[in-house]
Amino acid sequence: MGKNHLGEFEEIVLLTVAILHGEAYGVAIIDEMESRLNRSVSIGSLQTVLRRLEDKGYLSSEFGEATSVRGGKRKRFFSVTTAGKKVLREAKEQRMNLWNAIPEIALND
Repeated sequence: MGKNHLGEFEEIVLLTVAILHGEAYGVAIIDEMESRLNRSVSIGSLQTVLRRLEDKGYLSSEFGEATSVRGGKRKRFFSVTTAGKKVLREAKEQRMNLWNAIPEIALND
């Protein structure tokens, strides 16, 4: 794997941010992941990966407006960068190459 390697959880987070396009913030990301994958996600593990993906240049973030519902606290919204889109396309291509290399008989049980 090259320098653009994504771990499984990183890839899932990137894909989820892309799914939520424009509405991707902590709780929304967790809700989307849990409902689609039937998998529990902690806010701490998500925050760690969001920060790592931002450091790698695959995500960018900006603060939304303060709301009274959150006691004046602003949400941080994430979006996939051009580099993030590129690494997702590469990951998809790698996975499809592997899937396409499996002989049909190997999948028939």
